[in-house]
Amino acid sequence: MSSSKNKFRPQRAHKYYKITGFYSFIMESIKKSLPPVLIVVALLVLFHFAVMPIPQALELAVAELPSYGVLAFFFISETILGLIPPELFIAWAGKTTDPLLNLFLIALLSYLGGMGSYFIGRSSLKIAAIHNYLEVKMAKQLVMARKWGGILIAVGALLPLPFSIGSLVAGMLRYPFKYWILIGLLRFVRFALYGAAIFSVV
Repeated sequence: MSSSKNKFRPQRAHKYYKITGFYSFIMESIKKSLPPVLIVVALLVLFHFAVMPIPQALELAVAELPSYGVLAFFFISETILGLIPPELFIAWAGKTTDPLLNLFLIALLSYLGGMGSYFIGRSSLKIAAIHNYLEVKMAKQLVMARKWGGILIAVGALLPLPFSIGSLVAGMLRYPFKYWILIGLLRFVRFALYGAAIFSVV
């Protein structure tokens, strides 16, 4: 017979997360990811109004590019901030002659793209200014990243949020790569679920 002490209590969990700094870690991680996101968003807005509407450009790219071109384009997107919705590529996979294979390939490329983002984050530590900033001003964050970073990666892997950004931040905060590898596999779960939903309507 289970004890009532083992039951999940939202108020107690909230207090624990607040005391241990989980909420502050999430907020700081979001703040760290904002500058590059805002830059890319600004470039996309400029492209949208000055060159071609983004939905039209994406449809044109998917329609005109060969399969390997679409996959390469998706991999680059998933490595560099991942702001282009993967659902577009899942829908594309559903219209190909081998939808399951292409769905697996885009899931794999998304996973590898996130891995690339992780190492970009780690490599950025070689820049003296970034390294010093993290070591001095973000010392507490480095400790918290080892404790809560997995949640940040899992959220990016499962939910419609840029997986690349969560991986980039994890790399910058030196979240252990062996744990990233395991948690990042949730990306395949997301593509399987979304693929099952989207394939039924395309």
